[in-house]
Amino acid sequence: MYTWFSDLGPVQQALLAGLFTWSITALGAALVVFARTINQRLLDGMLGFAAGVMLAASYWSLLAPSIELSASASVPTWFPAAVGLILGGGFLWAADKVIPHVHVFKSTGEAEGLSTQWHKTTLLVLAITLHNIPEGLAVGVAFGAVATGMEMGETVTLASATALAIGIGIQNFPEGVAVAMPVRARGASRLRSFWYGQLSAAVEPVAAVMGAAAVVQFRPVLPYALSFAAGAMIFVVIEELIPESHSHGNTDLATMSALFGFLVMMTLDVALG
Repeated sequence: MYTWFSDLGPVQQALLAGLFTWSITALGAALVVFARTINQRLLDGMLGFAAGVMLAASYWSLLAPSIELSASASVPTWFPAAVGLILGGGFLWAADKVIPHVHVFKSTGEAEGLSTQWHKTTLLVLAITLHNIPEGLAVGVAFGAVATGMEMGETVTLASATALAIGIGIQNFPEGVAVAMPVRARGASRLRSFWYGQLSAAVEPVAAVMGAAAVVQFRPVLPYALSFAAGAMIFVVIEELIPESHSHGNTDLATMSALFGFLVMMTLDVALG
């Protein structure tokens, strides 16, 4: 089966990987079929785990390959990674200022972005969607990187791109829960709650295809694209996941869960890559 997958083009691989990460989000959202709420300690631990996965993926799957690819470039080795990192974080910062959204544990009065009268459910979905754009891009760029045929060493391989997709898929599970459960708790039906939960990750296959197509067509941007995705993911972790996982007093649990998530993603990348 893996041989069949390896025979596909990078855009097709990125699409399937994006559909996989979306499906895990949908699986998390499906918990609303069985429960109206989720234990807060459990959710904080899951969010901490997701933060750890994203931090590890940002380095091993994105920044390290970006630096390695830049070794033979005409600019300093650190330059593409540094530029992409700042641009990725800056992109999410600008999107935060413009797109109306509200984080999971905030009230409508604490919404960010441009002022709007949109319902809190819509603002919540937009917040998680913003979170998922860099994840989709990261997956797509990773599969596009494998297909470039450039001298990349051992850090950018089909196995490491697959490991990245698996890691992001795993940490998408609590994201589906984090959207669907609050919607359900406010009285929405199970089906409607599930719909909003999975909808937040629908952007990932699209972003994955865009990321893969971009680096295949414009190979010189690859180191910048890898670090751009890393910068965007790190921004999400620091600005959203860590504060939210600590906001209910479960700091130690969230921190240890983040370390465990980092360990899981690091092991996946090193073992498979």
